[in-house]
Amino acid sequence: MTFEGSYTWRLRQKVGSDLLLMPGAIVFLVRDDGAVLFTRRAGTGGWTLPAGGAEEGSSFAGTATRELEEETGVLVEPADLVGFASLSEAELHTVSYPGGDVNHWFAMLFLARRWSGEPRPDGVETSAVLWAHPIAPPSPLERPAALAVELFFAYEREGRFQVS
Repeated sequence: MTFEGSYTWRLRQKVGSDLLLMPGAIVFLVRDDGAVLFTRRAGTGGWTLPAGGAEEGSSFAGTATRELEEETGVLVEPADLVGFASLSEAELHTVSYPGGDVNHWFAMLFLARRWSGEPRPDGVETSAVLWAHPIAPPSPLERPAALAVELFFAYEREGRFQVS
């Protein structure tokens, strides 16, 4: 889905650039060799992970599977998602965008090791996809993705849900 017409776009028509509290999801698609799928944002050129905001009537898992499919063409069943962390601390997850909009993101992070389809950029939100080991991610890596990678390593190390 493009930004125009989305839930966030409709909210912005009412509140302008004021702070919005936004639920969302981030997906770590992990191959057997440990490589993770990174995407390059078409608008900024920065590298990130498949992610996006919730739409009306969607769940965290539904948001994760929809965003993954939209941005990369990859299909994941909700039952194959493993929630491993959440992002919500205002000082870490408030983003000011170039046009003046401000969002405080509350995101669920999911791990997926089973999927169908070959990743490819959608040409709208993503301009490239790349498999890379998270210890050596592509650069420049956007801040939310860098924080998500840290949470992924903490989850792998500790084996428990991470909160940030």
